[in-house]
Amino acid sequence: MPDATALDQATTMIEKAWGRPIEALESLAVRRLSDDPLLRSAMHIRSALVTADSTVSVHQERLHALTRPGHAPAFYDLQRITSSAADLRVAQAESRTALQAIGHVIEAREAAATAGRAPAVQLAQAAVARSGRDQHVFGHVPDQAAPPAVVGSPAPGPGPRR
Repeated sequence: MPDATALDQATTMIEKAWGRPIEALESLAVRRLSDDPLLRSAMHIRSALVTADSTVSVHQERLHALTRPGHAPAFYDLQRITSSAADLRVAQAESRTALQAIGHVIEAREAAATAGRAPAVQLAQAAVARSGRDQHVFGHVPDQAAPPAVVGSPAPGPGPRR
């Protein structure tokens, strides 16, 4: 059984994140443009991945045909083999990049959902962090009393005043 392609991995990631089959998500992304911009982004990246996946398949088939067992490539085939291998690597890099981009979109969706659910918790954590930071005054040991404040006018200095 061949390994899962980047397109298969992307489809699985999107279906898992949104909890629906890819066909339903495709129609949602087209019909409701403003409802879920992250879904639209993920589907747009996936459509680019469809093209990259097709390109990977074409270059793999070309390389298999040029380097089939029992076949000694002709001199003029060496350039075709080299260019097909380079093109395959580029297409695979594009696929990996698109797959990572979909992962980042899904992470952004999860972060937005978490931030939207509990802003009060985040505000409370920020307040606790600020209050904890303010208690530590530089040069002050926490268990000792603060030195008394000096009240009154300052004593005149030794030099002339301007």
